[in-house]
Amino acid sequence: MKLRNKIWLIVVVIIIAVVLGILFSMYSEQVKERNALSDRLSRAQTLLPGLVSNRQKLEDRLTQAESSLAKSQAEFAQSVDSIEYDDDLFKIANDCNVDITKLTSSKPTDKKIGTVTYSVSTFVVVVTGNIGDILEFLYAIRTGDDFQLPWSADVNNVKMDVEGGGATATINLDIYGYKG
Repeated sequence: MKLRNKIWLIVVVIIIAVVLGILFSMYSEQVKERNALSDRLSRAQTLLPGLVSNRQKLEDRLTQAESSLAKSQAEFAQSVDSIEYDDDLFKIANDCNVDITKLTSSKPTDKKIGTVTYSVSTFVVVVTGNIGDILEFLYAIRTGDDFQLPWSADVNNVKMDVEGGGATATINLDIYGYKG
């Protein structure tokens, strides 16, 4: 029986040694990981003040850029609308077989009708073509069927000069665009 007790003792010692070896290995890995994390933490803490400073500078630049953008949008929004109206007018002229020889516009102004605010631009459009096509162009402007943008036009005055087979019309109109 003594031999059996010695074998059991050896087995228990081996099991304890294996368990201690595994625990030591796990502890060693955790110590290495903790040291690595500690190093990363101290590097991050070193970088943090610089990053906070950079963030503040970037936020200041963002505020300045947003302010500049708002100022630019306020200055150029009307001209963009005018260009888009011009595109529609040229498309309508093309569809009606007339040529726009001159196109001028005024700076848009706001006009409030009830609770709705409209952007109003005054345009002077000079077109050439035959009389029927010019009348078709005027009708298309008044009905707004070919408009790509949500706007409507109010034709104020038309002056037409007829020469031979062609005509030239000078059209004064107000374009109302919804401002939202």
